[in-house]
Amino acid sequence: MTEHLDLLTDLAVILCVAAVTTVVFQRIRQPVVLGYLVAGVIVGPHVPVPLFADAQVAHNLSELGVILLMFSLGLEFSLRNLARVGPTAGVVAIIQCSLMIWFGYLTGRLFGWTLLESVFVGALIAISSTTIIVRAFADQGRKGPLAELVFGILIVEDLIAIVLLTVLTAVGSGARLSAGALALTLGRLSAFLIGLLVVGMLVVPRLVRMIVRSGRPETTIVASVGICFACALVARKFGYSVALGAFLGGALVSESGEGKRIEHAIEPVRDVFAAIFFVSVGMLIDPHLVAQHWLPIVVLTTVVVVGKVAGVALGAFIAGNGVRLSVQAGLSLAQIGEFSFIIAGLGVTLGVVGDFLYPVAVAVSAVTTLLTPWFIRGSDRAASFVDARLPHAMQTFASLYGSWIQELRVSPANASASSRMRRLGLLLLLDVAVVASIVILASLNVERLVEFAGTFAGLGVSLARALVVAAAAALTTPFVLGAVRLASALGVALATTALPTSDAPLDLAAAPRRALLVAFQLAILLVVAIPLTAVTQPFVPSFPSIVLLLVGILLLVIPFWRRAANLHGHVRAGAQVILEALASQGQVPNTEETTAAKQLVPGLGEASTVHLVPGAVAVGRSLKQLNLRGLTGATVIAIDRENSDVIYPTADEVLQEGDTLVLTGTREAVRSATDVLLATDHAPS
Repeated sequence: MTEHLDLLTDLAVILCVAAVTTVVFQRIRQPVVLGYLVAGVIVGPHVPVPLFADAQVAHNLSELGVILLMFSLGLEFSLRNLARVGPTAGVVAIIQCSLMIWFGYLTGRLFGWTLLESVFVGALIAISSTTIIVRAFADQGRKGPLAELVFGILIVEDLIAIVLLTVLTAVGSGARLSAGALALTLGRLSAFLIGLLVVGMLVVPRLVRMIVRSGRPETTIVASVGICFACALVARKFGYSVALGAFLGGALVSESGEGKRIEHAIEPVRDVFAAIFFVSVGMLIDPHLVAQHWLPIVVLTTVVVVGKVAGVALGAFIAGNGVRLSVQAGLSLAQIGEFSFIIAGLGVTLGVVGDFLYPVAVAVSAVTTLLTPWFIRGSDRAASFVDARLPHAMQTFASLYGSWIQELRVSPANASASSRMRRLGLLLLLDVAVVASIVILASLNVERLVEFAGTFAGLGVSLARALVVAAAAALTTPFVLGAVRLASALGVALATTALPTSDAPLDLAAAPRRALLVAFQLAILLVVAIPLTAVTQPFVPSFPSIVLLLVGILLLVIPFWRRAANLHGHVRAGAQVILEALASQGQVPNTEETTAAKQLVPGLGEASTVHLVPGAVAVGRSLKQLNLRGLTGATVIAIDRENSDVIYPTADEVLQEGDTLVLTGTREAVRSATDVLLATDHAPS
């Protein structure tokens, strides 16, 4: 009876204090997650406040919160949804997570932490917080393309987090890293995932649909939560994280088509136990440990903010989202949250990281969570600031690049071209996987190989080690060269699909196609080389790998810059051709898209002309004041003004009544820019 009373007391203290702190944080317009963490500090054992809860009880209850939270994430996940957001969000998530794993590992080693501690640090700062971002977007009413992009990235990041949890569990459970153990771990993991998903897909969706047809909501909820805990239990029995099992359970239930209904039904229960989870995290915060490790907290917070903004913005731009949307997405995702706590707790539980790591992770999460609403609120101004300071040639390229990616997505590539691109992509991934395997296997067995070389050839240790390194380099060289050739061929195939070659004597799309080709090659290098570097970083010296990556990027950045400058001249010539064609045909410029522009000068995107009518708010204002590119992503490449030569405007160009503007960019960007330019001010004077 006493144990039940203690449980009741702990539960009452936890939830009552959490209720008070969250009300306070809502009043001051801060994320409620911070309120939960503060509540945990208050009821925890590390501060002299006469409110205490049993940490073990809170931990046991918080595990239910983790399971339900992961189950909810699984309900939002579906293979169809992944296929829809995968091409864009997948590129962003892979680049961002790989960069953060790499930066986190280097930061950990910089502070003298062990190899496994550094690996865990990289993993825990790689994943942004779905809970925090969803709340922040809801509070600020953020919808549209930004919300769609950010939530798509979060879906893929959650999937990456599940993989990280599984791999870290396997690596942390082993006493040491070895090639055989690593291969066995991956094999067991693959068998477990395939077995659970195959059996689950045959049983769970049908079972859920049958239960839903019974028309009993309580039965549906109980059955769904039962499936959640059953999958979590199966995962634990096989030695994997309960988070993995709960996530897979949610994904299986989601395939029934009833995921939204079930998610809405379990939301209150999930929120209660999720609150207990965050409170239990706060209970582990020791202010003395936080003060003792203030420097790593500051450095890691800086790494998270700078790394995530840069990584997400770079990946989003490569995927064709434009400068403005890319910067906004980067600022929105510059935090860590629930997965960071789970990963740090996993390391502590397995005994492979020091006790300091958990409070460090929580402190970094708390600071970045506090900054998130401000970052999202200021993302519009930040995007305009970045766009305005790009070189003019880069501004032109950025406007056109999104339209080329749009063309690539909608271009009806023939079956043979599509098959060739898929084959090139698969071969490229295979070459990269072989390179990673050789590097990892050579590193794990280097001492054995050095001993063998010394015994077999009678060499000294230093010479034998040099021979082993040279042999590994010789083995990887053909695959590295093959990857470079495949990346180049894939870039050519993609560029030709987006901007097809012409049989005419003069290929008018040659200049933009060359720029797009170099951009694709640079993008492919980043998408492939950054994850490869992140995966192999614990097994190779840091300096050489960084130098090789920077050299490769530099070798492509130089020709890319030249192509962008040449593209700027091509765009100016194309704008002149469009205006001359309109004038010779006697057309009256209007706001309709000039579809003939693509035929006249390919590669100008969704080129359109806009005639400034009397009363338009754009009249009398400069392009800098309108901030047209910052607001819409479209660019004014030329202005036809009466009694004047064609003007190729700068940001200070003041628009006049009767001007005909040539716009370029994606279809949505041009449409939005047209609305801005033709808007009239009906406000009373």
